[in-house]
Amino acid sequence: MTPQSPASIGWLGTGRMGTAMAARLVGAGRPVTVWNRTRAKTQPLAKQGAIVADSIAGLAGCDLVFVIVSSSADLEQVTLGAGGLLTGERQPGILVDCSTVSEETSARIRTAAAAAGTGFLAAPVCGNPEMLAGGHGSFIVSGPADTYDAVRPDLERIAKTVVHVGAEEQSRLVKLCHNLYLGMMVEALVEVVTLAEKGGISREAFLEFFNASALTSDWIRRRSPELVRRDWTLTFTNELLRKDFDLGLGAARQLEVPMPAGSAVYQLVQAAIEHGLRDEDFLSLYQMRAQAAGLL
Repeated sequence: MTPQSPASIGWLGTGRMGTAMAARLVGAGRPVTVWNRTRAKTQPLAKQGAIVADSIAGLAGCDLVFVIVSSSADLEQVTLGAGGLLTGERQPGILVDCSTVSEETSARIRTAAAAAGTGFLAAPVCGNPEMLAGGHGSFIVSGPADTYDAVRPDLERIAKTVVHVGAEEQSRLVKLCHNLYLGMMVEALVEVVTLAEKGGISREAFLEFFNASALTSDWIRRRSPELVRRDWTLTFTNELLRKDFDLGLGAARQLEVPMPAGSAVYQLVQAAIEHGLRDEDFLSLYQMRAQAAGLL
């Protein structure tokens, strides 16, 4: 295999995000072999034409393997743990990790991949499953330029925006900054919605006005109907948001960057989890503000 021509593709992790992303490659006619800890979650992709591997080892011989898992510990397990991608007789030509993990974990995987002769890209993805299914997500990528050039066509088959930001772990910090802002933005939104509502203005009327102003965004426009209905259709849980705030605020401490707003929002996310909203979409932060204001 040459880095310029990844012919076979493996995909590890077929949760809601991974399935939407891998389906983009299958739909583009790329040969994809998939594996997931819970085999049943691979079936939607199998019905579209993907091959299902019986074990992680079934992906190790692929030219290119994408990974998307929930945490740093999960990434280490599927790459460096027993039967992991980098531990067998064969290793992938290129490994692309799309998870949101710590820089330290990413650096360990990069070192292990280099020792195994495997190229490595950190390519955390932004977007929810619906956006990714439509090709509207984005990748922030870091790693060697030649490895990035080899993989870029497949990244662009998955997402609308692909940006290379450095040769090492820079993409990890960019993704954490993105998710810190996302959490702070949502908390700010639900606070002002709650204030307007307590003053007698309906959520629908306030958001109709807000979405015609210069302060809105495509994300807010898209999620406004759910906020009006108090419909917490799952895109990103409070637990996952807390994990990303843990990582992001940890990076801020390491770099000596004060994050007063981010630190306050972290505590509010923690409170939401303690009040039973752990597995709800993070738009449910509205519920905490509305309860505190006596609206619920």
